[in-house]
Amino acid sequence: MKHFLNTQDLSRAELDALLAQAAAFKRTPFGNDLKGRAIALVFFNPSMRTRTSFELGAFQLGGHAIVLQPGKDAWPIEFDAGTVMDGEAEEHIAEVARVLGRYVDLIGVRAFPKFVDWAEDRQDKVLRAFARYSPVPVINMETITHPCQELAHALALQEHFGTTDLRGKKYVLTWTYHPKPLNTAVANSALTIATRLGMDVTLLCPTPDYVLDERYMDWAARNVAESGGSLTVSHDIENAYRGADVVYAKSWGALPFFGRWQDEKPIRDAHRHFIVDERKMALTNDAVFSHCLPLRRNVKATDAVMDSPACIAIDEAENRLHVQKAVMAWLASQAGKRESGMGSR
Repeated sequence: MKHFLNTQDLSRAELDALLAQAAAFKRTPFGNDLKGRAIALVFFNPSMRTRTSFELGAFQLGGHAIVLQPGKDAWPIEFDAGTVMDGEAEEHIAEVARVLGRYVDLIGVRAFPKFVDWAEDRQDKVLRAFARYSPVPVINMETITHPCQELAHALALQEHFGTTDLRGKKYVLTWTYHPKPLNTAVANSALTIATRLGMDVTLLCPTPDYVLDERYMDWAARNVAESGGSLTVSHDIENAYRGADVVYAKSWGALPFFGRWQDEKPIRDAHRHFIVDERKMALTNDAVFSHCLPLRRNVKATDAVMDSPACIAIDEAENRLHVQKAVMAWLASQAGKRESGMGSR
């Protein structure tokens, strides 16, 4: 059974087919691909674009979405195996996933890191537990990676450049300041998809402490070997921006300081000048700019950059709807028809 946990798990043919199907759904929004089907959207963290686009996408394909928020409108869940459940959690994922799988055809999961211990968070326990116990396909709606955002970003770039072949494009993934340490999920995913598509990728960050986890750096290196392109880590703003075709901005916390954010704060505060502004964009090859949103204006990027014709952040956000419909339709077709004797599954 297929899940959609990371794009790195997909073949290049599967990745290209999803992007092509998303483009088709953008041209013709409504269909019957999910007729008679349901998806449970399990949110452990807040959402605006993800929730809206998944609910609407299911509706446009004839399906039904059910939103659950464990600890709020659903019981708190335990994820560790063999634990004595005498704390806050009322039920175990072993029951939750299997019961939901008797009701619905797909399960989406959004669960951010706890930001205390990266060695613990990088295991992606919540998502992996759903995938382990669920009898139906599971979709990553953002945990320590954000594969749906990857696809939306890739589709927006293909639309902008008018081609599905992005090889040879200089792609800058730049860290930007934020008053809080943020999840590395979108940065991990942007690095993954940009190298997968064969672009010449520069990871621009303030110091070596902000280089991403070795798992994603290794994925990127493997992608470069398979797809062409290149991967460079830079701490030099002007050299990184010069000649760029794509600038993608994201804030993230430095992993060596994970859980010790007060120690990291002076470093973060000293690099506010990493903001994406007109001067930096002028160094590029008329680059397109994007961000996953939400974005703090005049902190991550200036008003002038966000409001310029080069900014495709809104196009990317719209594409979340189309790529997620493609993912849901693909997984539903892979899973086959639901049978009346669901208890035997």
